[in-house]
Amino acid sequence: MISDNTGPILLLGGTSDIGVELALRICKGRDVILAARRPSALGVVEKQLLQAGASKVTCRHFEATDLASHRSIVRETQPTTAIVAFGILGDQARAEHDESHAVEIATIDYTAQISMLTVLADEMSYGDIVAFSSIAGWRGRRANYVYGSTKAGLDAFCQGLADKLHGTQLRLITARPGFVVGSMTKGMKPAIMSVTPDTVADHVVAALERKGSRTIWIPRRLQLLAFIMRLVPRPIWRKMPR
Repeated sequence: MISDNTGPILLLGGTSDIGVELALRICKGRDVILAARRPSALGVVEKQLLQAGASKVTCRHFEATDLASHRSIVRETQPTTAIVAFGILGDQARAEHDESHAVEIATIDYTAQISMLTVLADEMSYGDIVAFSSIAGWRGRRANYVYGSTKAGLDAFCQGLADKLHGTQLRLITARPGFVVGSMTKGMKPAIMSVTPDTVADHVVAALERKGSRTIWIPRRLQLLAFIMRLVPRPIWRKMPR
């Protein structure tokens, strides 16, 4: 349980709204390693973590697409809590015509994710791994099918990984939030059952207080909407804007 975990926290995606909110809630008395493409942009987050009680905060460069670096950063930091919070939303309209952008989204939001999760599960002997899926991966939609497809694949990977870890001292918490109002979705109209980064973090902390791996819908009632989504006939579904 989270109360027993006092080792280092590795936040992969140090500028992530959700990742930072989660780290702030569990950092008291613990070392935190912030990993991001631009370590120079982490000053404010570092200050917030120290004010929240972190014993030490280290900022370091991390490029998610540099898959060869994944194992080294985990070995060097030896986390007992790893928050995999990097990712991009991308531009769906651009990705429909620019294959390089479609591949960029897929690489960061899926390939790099499963690379890092594989490394974490292999290197960590105990503790907690937190990954972020999304309602966007529940059923492909024309409005965001590139991003959604990465979340669908990531979600399936996490379900299998959680089963693999069952019975060990390492567990995986997979969060499935709805539309998150934050820097990634700035300027977009919030969808039904939207949540904020702090709400997502609160739900993850609650999951960490319980035993074992688990997948959580955020908010919980989103699970009912997801069930209904699967029942909508395809001719109607393809006309839905989001």
